[in-house]
Amino acid sequence: MAQKTPIAQIVEKAVSEVLEGNLVELRGELVRRVLEAVEAQLAGSAGSRSSGSGAGDLLAAVSAIHAGTTQKEILRALLDNTAGYSGRAALFVIKAGAATGWQGRGFDNNEGLKDFALDVSGGTTARALHSREAVSAAVSEMDPKFISQFGAPAQNQALLLPLHLKDKVAALVYADAGTAADGKMDAAALELLVSATSAWLEVASLRKQAVKEGVAEAGVGERFEPPPVQTVSSFADPFAAHTPKHVEARPAAVEEPAMAEATAEVVSSPAAASAAAPATATDAFAHMSPEDADVHRKAQRFARLLMDEIKLYNQAKVAEGRKHKDLYDRLKEDIDKSRSTYQKRYGNTVAAGADYLTHELIRSLAEDDVSLLGPNFRH
Repeated sequence: MAQKTPIAQIVEKAVSEVLEGNLVELRGELVRRVLEAVEAQLAGSAGSRSSGSGAGDLLAAVSAIHAGTTQKEILRALLDNTAGYSGRAALFVIKAGAATGWQGRGFDNNEGLKDFALDVSGGTTARALHSREAVSAAVSEMDPKFISQFGAPAQNQALLLPLHLKDKVAALVYADAGTAADGKMDAAALELLVSATSAWLEVASLRKQAVKEGVAEAGVGERFEPPPVQTVSSFADPFAAHTPKHVEARPAAVEEPAMAEATAEVVSSPAAASAAAPATATDAFAHMSPEDADVHRKAQRFARLLMDEIKLYNQAKVAEGRKHKDLYDRLKEDIDKSRSTYQKRYGNTVAAGADYLTHELIRSLAEDDVSLLGPNFRH
C-alpha cells in the first residue's frame, strides 16, 4: 500500500493546516476540520458502499478517540474502535529499535501480546517502519513467531499501520480479519483511525503543555478537569511502565525515535513560536509595558480556550443555537460557568476592563453576529 488513500491525504492536509495555527485554538479547530474532511469524503463515496458501517459509524469512532484526554485513553479508544473494521488488532510500541506489544483486541490471548517482541529485522514490519506508510501483505511476510503464537488469520492478509508523532513512528498498529471465515478488514477506515489518533495525540501533548504554562485551569469544567500536572517527558510516554525486559539498553546516539522524544518535539516547537509572537508588528499590546502586555495576552488566550471548550462539547447545541438565534439560552450554564472562571482569574488584573471573554463569546461562539446569542444575552 505505497500510495496514501485520499482520506489519509485529506486528513493530513487538514491537520497540517491546523498545527500551524494558534496553539490555544488548536484543540477545537482540529476536531472540526478533521471531522468535516472525513464527513465530506465519506459522503461523496457513500453511494458506492454496498453495506456495513457508513459515515456515521466512522465519525463515531473518530469522536470516541477524540474524547480521550490522556494518551492511554486515546490509544485504548483506537484499539477498541478497530473492532468495527478488523477482526484482530494490536499496538506495538517502537523504542530503542524494537517493536514491543502494548495491548491487543480480538486475539484469543490478548494478554500474551503485552511485551511480545515483534521482529523488525525484515518482512512487513521492516517495510512499514522504513517506508513510514501503511503496508498490506501476505501473512507469510509477517514475523513467523507472532503468527505461530497468536494464530494465522483466516484471510491471507495482514496490515501494519505506522502511528506518527511529529513525523516519527512511535508505534505500529497490526490488524487482520481475524480467525473467523467471515472476518472483515477495512484498510482505508483503519488508516483513517490511526491518522486521527496521531493528530489527537499531538493535540493532547500541546494542551498538556498549555496546562503546565498556566493557560488552562481545573475550573474550566468538571467534565474536562485536567489530570495533575506532570513533567512533559512523563506525560509524553504512555508506555513508560511497559518497557520490555528483553530490550537491551543502547547508546542514546543510536536509539530509534521514541514516543517521548517525538512528543517533546511537538511541544517545544509551538512554545518557541508562541514566545516569538509578541515581537510581531501587529502586536495589539505593543504599547503596553511588558508585564501588562503579558497579562492581556494570557487573558485573551484563556478566553479563547474557554470558548473552544464550549464549542467542542456542545456541537449540536451550538449549531441549533446559531440556527434559531438563541445561543445564550441553550448554553447559559456553560457560558456563566466560564465567565465565573474567567473573572476569578482575570477580574482583578489589568486586563479586567478589556473583557476578552465577552469579545470571544461574540467572535467565536456567535461568529461575530451578536444577534445569534438571543435577546436574553446582556453585554
